[in-house]
Amino acid sequence: MSALRLKAPISLLVGALALMGTATSQGRYMEQEEFLKAAFPGAVPAPRTLWITNEIRDPVEALLGHSFGSLRVRYWAGGGKTAWVFDEIGKEKPITIGVTVRDDAIEMVRILEFRETRGWEVRYPFFTDQFTGARFVDGNHIDKRIDSITGATLSVAAVMRVVHVALLLNDMTRSVARE
Repeated sequence: MSALRLKAPISLLVGALALMGTATSQGRYMEQEEFLKAAFPGAVPAPRTLWITNEIRDPVEALLGHSFGSLRVRYWAGGGKTAWVFDEIGKEKPITIGVTVRDDAIEMVRILEFRETRGWEVRYPFFTDQFTGARFVDGNHIDKRIDSITGATLSVAAVMRVVHVALLLNDMTRSVARE
């Protein structure tokens, strides 16, 4: 009889923990302004605009694996680095991701907002810090192996796509600046 008495409280505890995991997985972890202040500790530069021409759209869409509907992308540049904020779909909902690039390498990746019920582990430094120092090789791969997270495959893929696009667009902004 004591085993039966324990079953109900244990079931309630397991159910409560499952609900807590779902409730705490979604959220805004960092405001865009906070991300930009971390990227540019002195003073945040004024935003710039990169117009998305066909020469830019085609390689961006190739990296994303889907269409890119924006006509322009806002970014920040100063002190030898650029900062980008993108929304990319994980499984069904967008994940807001901030990326900074310095000297053609990833300096920082932060998850600003996560709206999915699964895969939220991508927000933690054990995952995002893996990208630090990553560079493009062959125009569509990064030179670092990134360990995935079991159960967060689609969220990991979304962050990977954004990192690739940030490196590509960083390179394109340098090309535009030289013209």
